[in-house]
Amino acid sequence: MPVQSLQNTDVILPQHTPHPLLPFLQSQSQNTLTRLYQRPSSCLSIFRLLGPIERQLIMNLLWLESAIPAATMSAWVMPEGKQAYDEALAVMAGLHIAPNSTVKLALNLTFKSSLRQAITGGGNTGSFGTPADKDYKRQSANIENLDAYALERWETILHYMVSSGQGQNPAKPSQGVLYLLQRSGLMNTAHGAILQITSSGFQFLLHSPHDQLWNLLLQYLHMAEERQMDLVEVLSFLFMLSTMDLGREYSTEPLSETQKAMLEDLRDYGLVWQRKVGSHSILLRWVPSINVLYYLQASSKRFSPTRLATTLTSSSPPLPSSHSTGGSRAADATGTVALSSGAAQQGFIVLETNYRIYAYTDNPLQTAVLNLFITMKYRFPNLVVGMLTRESVRKALSNGISADQIISYLTTHAHPQMRKNNPLLPVTVQDQIRLWELERNRLKSAEGYLYKDFASQADYEYVLAYAKQLDVVLWESAIKRCFFGTLEGHSNVRGFIERRTGAA
Repeated sequence: MPVQSLQNTDVILPQHTPHPLLPFLQSQSQNTLTRLYQRPSSCLSIFRLLGPIERQLIMNLLWLESAIPAATMSAWVMPEGKQAYDEALAVMAGLHIAPNSTVKLALNLTFKSSLRQAITGGGNTGSFGTPADKDYKRQSANIENLDAYALERWETILHYMVSSGQGQNPAKPSQGVLYLLQRSGLMNTAHGAILQITSSGFQFLLHSPHDQLWNLLLQYLHMAEERQMDLVEVLSFLFMLSTMDLGREYSTEPLSETQKAMLEDLRDYGLVWQRKVGSHSILLRWVPSINVLYYLQASSKRFSPTRLATTLTSSSPPLPSSHSTGGSRAADATGTVALSSGAAQQGFIVLETNYRIYAYTDNPLQTAVLNLFITMKYRFPNLVVGMLTRESVRKALSNGISADQIISYLTTHAHPQMRKNNPLLPVTVQDQIRLWELERNRLKSAEGYLYKDFASQADYEYVLAYAKQLDVVLWESAIKRCFFGTLEGHSNVRGFIERRTGAA
């Protein structure tokens, strides 16, 4: 029996952050997950998303032909790792990979069979995609071109988020992407017909590209049922893409109708690249749920996943790099684009005590983000100079960006030289940003009713005490013998006054 000790459980656990997709999968029915587990690529992808303890338990159970007593499994666990072990079993039970039984433990038979097949090979299910025959007439996209395509599509979305409604005219993503940004609360039309970034959208920009991508894909999964799409087909296609080889072409012939429709959406996000057949080739697609007929340009019967897709379930970065932030990009021997100095992981912002900001970047996206809360002064080929002013910060606050989010962005992207300081950002600047926020929030409006003209002080105090019991008093003045109550509590207070008046 392949047994591996769990003695270091308490050391490993804090280093792992649960993947955001796992709670969504745990909310699905057992029937849905069992259908999903019929595909080896899905089982392998979910295995990658799990924490180290869950993966270890699965590997210990995978090659057993019968259930193992729960007492035998728990005997492998040191006392200090018992809590982590129980949490791992709970995660596996929530995914219906293994029952959280106190008697015997065994893997879901469908999951076990598919994961074995994914590890050992064999079978002809096409779960990992069907490679397309070599096309001698057209040259396929190489890895460098795929990286450039993915980067351009992804930065178009982010650049539109930060530039729309700011007096600029950024490239506009597809209508499907715009709807998804609205649906996920990252942008809204609160100030008119033009979409603008929200507080949640700015927080979205602080995340890594991997987290950003899964944030949008999770919203896409929530919308699948509304669009009459089979959720299992949607999930299995995303998992299939994550197991494909970068730079290889795959055939669309074995894909289901749902998965072929997904190709149109995933192209807009930069997850797949697909050659257009020609401007004269037109396809019609009828969407019965909304009674709309779409005219689509016909695409090739082959596609290539980009790095955004092939890294969905791995820890590798989903993008080779953005435009330079102080370093340069260079293509290696395999054609992939790499950052020569590791500058993508380094910050680029220097903040001085006089509120002046120096940003060592030529990335238009990073410049557009800074433009949300600073006043631009100078722009050079690789340097942007600006100022944090009362007007620029108040403009950001009016768009839903909080003071803490501005400070968090400056901290996250601080230049390595700044990181030698303690504290990292000047305290005076942090305090002033928060004071500008408090200055804007000095007054708060609320709808309600003003109660006044009481016949006596006793009546006033009696009604006020009742309103306070209901917790509906927003303001009171004993001198003027009046108080202001909430809109929701008016009916109760009015009824109380009428009953008291009638009794009198």
